[in-house]
Amino acid sequence: MSNPTPASRLLLVAAGLCGALGVAAAARASHAGDDNLGIAANFLLLHAPVLIGLSVIAVSRMALAAGAVLLLGLVLFAGDLAARSLLGGALFPLAAPLGGGGLIVGWLLVVLTGVVGWKRAD
Repeated sequence: MSNPTPASRLLLVAAGLCGALGVAAAARASHAGDDNLGIAANFLLLHAPVLIGLSVIAVSRMALAAGAVLLLGLVLFAGDLAARSLLGGALFPLAAPLGGGGLIVGWLLVVLTGVVGWKRAD
């Protein structure tokens, strides 16, 4: 990662936090038998490498947008599931569905990043 931008560094930091929180949530879920927290852990752990990858190719605004939207969706979705498990209530009404929708949009932006990059390479 030569000359990383502040935005790409932020995605890398977020990836590390997602990984660490995912491992902690998975450990807690396995001992407590908590399905919601287990799902949140899986989503955090699944998306951490994606954020690392996007931070590496973050020379594109589209890649940065994909990372930002994925991160926001992840915070809302996994955060809501974790809040329900650990705090006994949702972050706010519809936080999980909004976060899930954000994750879908973020993945579609990843697709668009690839398509735009592919067209430029031709």
